[in-house]
Amino acid sequence: MQLAAVAAAAAAVVATFIGCGGSSSSSTGPSTGITCSSLPDARTILIVNNAVCPQTLPVSRGTQVTFINNDNRAHQMNSDPHPEHTDCPEINQVGHLEPGQSRQTGNLNVARNCGFHDHLNDQNRSLRGTITIQ
Repeated sequence: MQLAAVAAAAAAVVATFIGCGGSSSSSTGPSTGITCSSLPDARTILIVNNAVCPQTLPVSRGTQVTFINNDNRAHQMNSDPHPEHTDCPEINQVGHLEPGQSRQTGNLNVARNCGFHDHLNDQNRSLRGTITIQ
């Protein structure tokens, strides 16, 4: 039975990498069985295979967005611009995420576009995105 669970988890990780445009040849992080196409709800951003998925997320005012680090290394998600992080301070509440951790933004109350990035790897375009508050 354990072998079947491990096989299912491995398949979910491969599907996650494919779903976020990554490659299954990279080392894998903790598997939650969550893929970009099967996120728990429309207010979630998955970090996997050194990328965020989805990169553009529309939400209603008052929403909190959950970032899930399903990668094999730590990430520090912050608001644009780098290194000031001043555009949408609510995103800065996510901050440092070790593999397997998740955390929510503050309430996103003002209609606007909120860019975010991984402060630890700010040049990686795959770790950048936008939350559009409507």
